[in-house]
Amino acid sequence: MLVRELHSLDLSPADARRLQGELAPRVMDTPALDLEGVEYVAGADVSTQGEFAYATVVALSFPELSVVEVRGFETPLEFPYVPGLLSFRELPTVLGALERVEAPVDAIIADAHGLAHPRRMGLASHLGLFVDVPCVGCAKSRLIGDYEEPEREKGSVTCLTHRGEVIGKVVRTRDGVSPMFVSVGNNIDLKSAVELVLACCPKYRLPETTRQAHDVANRLRRGEEPGRILF
Repeated sequence: MLVRELHSLDLSPADARRLQGELAPRVMDTPALDLEGVEYVAGADVSTQGEFAYATVVALSFPELSVVEVRGFETPLEFPYVPGLLSFRELPTVLGALERVEAPVDAIIADAHGLAHPRRMGLASHLGLFVDVPCVGCAKSRLIGDYEEPEREKGSVTCLTHRGEVIGKVVRTRDGVSPMFVSVGNNIDLKSAVELVLACCPKYRLPETTRQAHDVANRLRRGEEPGRILF
């Protein structure tokens, strides 16, 4: 996958916050994504151990959601853990894995927030500015915002709002389980983002993109080698 050189990631936390403010207006919450035209969807996950980050990108066929390619990458952790600046800590290893992907991925679902971030620049949005495919944030917990609990049936959705702005959707991806927090990453509208996440959740709370990437990221952390092409 083509990954553009957007900016240096060797920044101080203060510089990183300023850069988030500069980048946020570049995030696009359009166009709509035609799911019938999607053939491959990817998930990204990062696992850390000590001073190293281990990233995995898994490409799945769509709508079958079968794994067709797995790529792993590891880098030293050079940016400190700072709330709200997670992307600067994890992006170097995620981008390294994405650069190895050969499948023609049509969309990426990140286990992270996108616009549902205090400065509208969560990891999914930051990642989306480095690549040319639509990116979606699908997080397990809320970072900011207010919402009403959706109905208990799968597919139930409510709005996640912050300072009067809808910044995402709270989505029930399986009957009776805790909802997921879906937001625009980049180059996709919110309705399409929700539809893509639900289509990637045939059985479980987490989308298959996240489940598969998380599993392989942990295997890489344990010293196993997931960086092989499977198709």
